Amino acid sequence: MNQIITRNPATEEEISKFTPMDKNQVVQIVGKAKRAFPEWKKEYEKRRSYIYNLVEYLKKNKTELAKVATAEMGKVLKESIGEVEKCAWALEFYADHGDSFLSDEVLNTDARKSFLTFEPIGVIGSIMPWNFPYWQALRFAAPCLMAGNVIVMKPSRITLQSGIEIEKAFTESGIPDGIFQTLIGSVDTANHLIDSDVSAVTFTGSTNAGAKVGERTAMNLKKCVLELGGSDPFIVLDDAIIEKAAEGAVKGRFINCGQSCVASKRFFVGKNISKDFIELFIKKASQLKVGDPTSIETDVGPLSSKSSLETISGIVEDAKEKGAEILLGGSEIEGRGYFYQPTILTNVKPNMRIAKEETFGPVAPITIVENESEAVKLANDIEFGLGASIWTKDLEKADKMSRRIESGIVSVNNVVLSDPRVPFGGIKHSGFGRELSRYGMLEFVNIKSVRFYENLTHHHYVE
Repeated sequence: MNQIITRNPATEEEISKFTPMDKNQVVQIVGKAKRAFPEWKKEYEKRRSYIYNLVEYLKKNKTELAKVATAEMGKVLKESIGEVEKCAWALEFYADHGDSFLSDEVLNTDARKSFLTFEPIGVIGSIMPWNFPYWQALRFAAPCLMAGNVIVMKPSRITLQSGIEIEKAFTESGIPDGIFQTLIGSVDTANHLIDSDVSAVTFTGSTNAGAKVGERTAMNLKKCVLELGGSDPFIVLDDAIIEKAAEGAVKGRFINCGQSCVASKRFFVGKNISKDFIELFIKKASQLKVGDPTSIETDVGPLSSKSSLETISGIVEDAKEKGAEILLGGSEIEGRGYFYQPTILTNVKPNMRIAKEETFGPVAPITIVENESEAVKLANDIEFGLGASIWTKDLEKADKMSRRIESGIVSVNNVVLSDPRVPFGGIKHSGFGRELSRYGMLEFVNIKSVRFYENLTHHHYVE
């Protein structure tokens, strides 16, 4: 079997070699999870105390864990540490509140007693990306585990060690074997997982891969949740506080080197403030320190792989050829590592790749708009519908606009961020289903209706 080689994107050096798991190994691991499930689902309080142990482990080992992610995919160390801290928060949130999310719901019907009960469904297969190797995995795992399910996860081939570290965290926290297991492999391993005896599948990644996962899962008659790509609009209206909007633009576009599905990817700016906003955006973006991701001073690390760098470079070259104006950056950085300059461009035309594709990198295209209805029209004119942000002092206007935007999430006067308290997910080609909040928890439960009647004498039966 071909080995998988992981590489440090900042140095291009090889980190490790892994042997992908074959079908038998996947079947064995899923079998182990199935055997662990009956005991795990029994007692909420027991699960809660295990998860609190895991929270402590993550807090204690956050720097070591962060270094692994930084080495594998190039995220700057301060962001990797923040990612591990966020995982601890989500786990704690579900341990604290999961029981209230799952409590029986009493219904009023003609029966003597009617209620809904929410029961775990078993082993959930999870196929996860590299861009937030801890957060994506634990964002889904936290509600899922507290609901009483168990998990088998296949991490991205780029961040295999991060995936192994999660399983190790469970073991070190004293959580029983088989509750969370990590698979090593690539597409074949993911397919074995979908075809195996899992009860449902959750996938986070690209729209193309998601469509294949959805198709295969449906053929196996299994439920799936798909968290796919985004091309989030960032709308700055004429009455926005420019300083705040420019700050948000830098954070929204360049965090994680622009490699986030909810990153701000298309900027629509009111014409009356466009000059001032663009000036400030360029000024703030040009102050970002690009370089060694292990240094705490660095703001932007490398892209995660050579192919990511080539894609971003190709998108910008295509825009240049078709008449885009580069206001900042616009090229790869010479030397070792997959580094690309923070880039801002304008004069975006509909025939450019940057207008339609998801730009997974540090590139911000700006379009100047006449008014908010043009902004909304352009914002919606894309296959994606994950997040959107609107910047304005007029909250009534923002309320109306937020309802017209076609997306799963809208953030007013802030960038789009995932938060355990709020549902996360998209529409259109950004996928379906939700993670986080009570809604995320209910994706992988059996919503069982129970009704008690007196002894039946006469009743009309219609299905």
